[in-house]
Amino acid sequence: MTTTTAPENQPRRFSIPNWVLVLIVLLVIGLLLILANWDAVLNAGDSVLGYIFEPNSRVGDAQIVQCYGAEGRGCPVVHSIIYSLIFFLLIVTGFAYTTLLERRVIAFLQQRVGPNRAGPKGLLQPLADAIKLIFKEDITPGEADRPIYLLAPILKVVPALILLAVVPFGPDMLVPWFDGMWYRVPLGLADVNVGILWLLAVTSIGTYGVVLAGWASNNKYSMLGGLRASAQMLSYELSLGLTMAIPIMIVGSMSVGDIVRSQTYIYQWFIFQNPLAAGILFIALLAELNRSPFDLPEAEQELTQGFMTEYSGMKFASFMMAEYLGMIAVSVVISSLYLGGYQDGFGIVDNLPILGPLVLLGKTILFLILMIWIRATLPRLRYDRLMAFGWKIMLPLAFVAVAWTAIALVVGDTFQSPVVYAIVAGIIFVLVMGGGYWLLRRSGQDVQVVPLEEDPIITGERGGIGWLALQVIGGLLSVPFTLYSAVLKWLDGLAAAADKPAEAETTAIVPTDTDSSGE
Repeated sequence: MTTTTAPENQPRRFSIPNWVLVLIVLLVIGLLLILANWDAVLNAGDSVLGYIFEPNSRVGDAQIVQCYGAEGRGCPVVHSIIYSLIFFLLIVTGFAYTTLLERRVIAFLQQRVGPNRAGPKGLLQPLADAIKLIFKEDITPGEADRPIYLLAPILKVVPALILLAVVPFGPDMLVPWFDGMWYRVPLGLADVNVGILWLLAVTSIGTYGVVLAGWASNNKYSMLGGLRASAQMLSYELSLGLTMAIPIMIVGSMSVGDIVRSQTYIYQWFIFQNPLAAGILFIALLAELNRSPFDLPEAEQELTQGFMTEYSGMKFASFMMAEYLGMIAVSVVISSLYLGGYQDGFGIVDNLPILGPLVLLGKTILFLILMIWIRATLPRLRYDRLMAFGWKIMLPLAFVAVAWTAIALVVGDTFQSPVVYAIVAGIIFVLVMGGGYWLLRRSGQDVQVVPLEEDPIITGERGGIGWLALQVIGGLLSVPFTLYSAVLKWLDGLAAAADKPAEAETTAIVPTDTDSSGE
């Protein structure tokens, strides 16, 4: 009995999957139904577009209630509860799929496939990871300080969740309610007039979670990771605060909502008025997040897993959740302060408020991809160079960025001309770029090693631009204390002068016995 085999080079027969055929049939049927009822479809489409694009035309002024106005009644409470629940669900879902985005983007950059097993195209991979971490054994070290050990992940997660409470995700929208009225509600939890201070304060709280995690674990690697994180975050906190002050200088308000509303058109975005500040803010926030190339606190090759070494199960997942939530929050903050936030740059969002969250989402995804790209590209910095970069490069550049905006604003306000403001800002931009090019050329030259016994830092020699800068900065820092001391001395002098007449009045001349006997 002979068997025949097909030649190896025979082309394979092309076959269409059954689900594709079913989908094509359904699409054809739907298209036929649309063509059969074309007039009704046009009328319905016109009604829907008018309903979306002209919200004020479909509702009378008598039916509109300002949620946070005098007539809002219980609307602020209901809005806060519903908005918080929706925001929490969206942000947690966003965190889960940010992990998938990172893995797929890094796999693409490394020419790999990435996660593709859990669900179609790997879309259920975050759910599989969550189930795995939930059912993992949760181990607590025997020598750990248990209350602080349990508190540390909470202190790391909560700031990432509440950071965006003061950031608006879109303009006010009209929302119908069961009482037949339409309520104008903000797409934000609280538009407070100290929003920038809130951002600075909340970003600093996460440092405590990292330090306490390293200390409570009673592990030398964890402790080293916590100390690195605290030093790193403090080093970049000053640059972060200075660059966040620049939008305040331009707008004259610390409200994030006011800052976003002042960037309606693309030429008004602050990144074009001070790109140096936007770049410094992005780098400083990367360092605050401990993201690559600033991931020294959790360097696997040196510290196992850093401050997370002794954590497992859901506690470990909490730290990872805080990191990815921080990535989302940082992207939203940078977009709001320097890229117009929910403003599309062409004024479309003002007429179509529902597009505001989508515009902000697009900007956020772009920043997330940029952070992931940086992680896949740049190596980790050495610790001493990381600290030197923060103090010797980032901080002086932050001062330059503040001076840039201050000079441009003063000159522009003096001449009352936006053209003059643009010219001055352009001149400063050219000077900054030229200075940066000169410094980079200098850094490429051979380094001259100075013997330790001749180092000006050791010998205390007075000379050089570094010594002069220290003297100037020290003098500026001493001005408030000198004024405070002078005012105290002046007040003490006034108090002493006021006490002298009172003492003179109370001391009367009392006649002695000898005087009375002489009389």
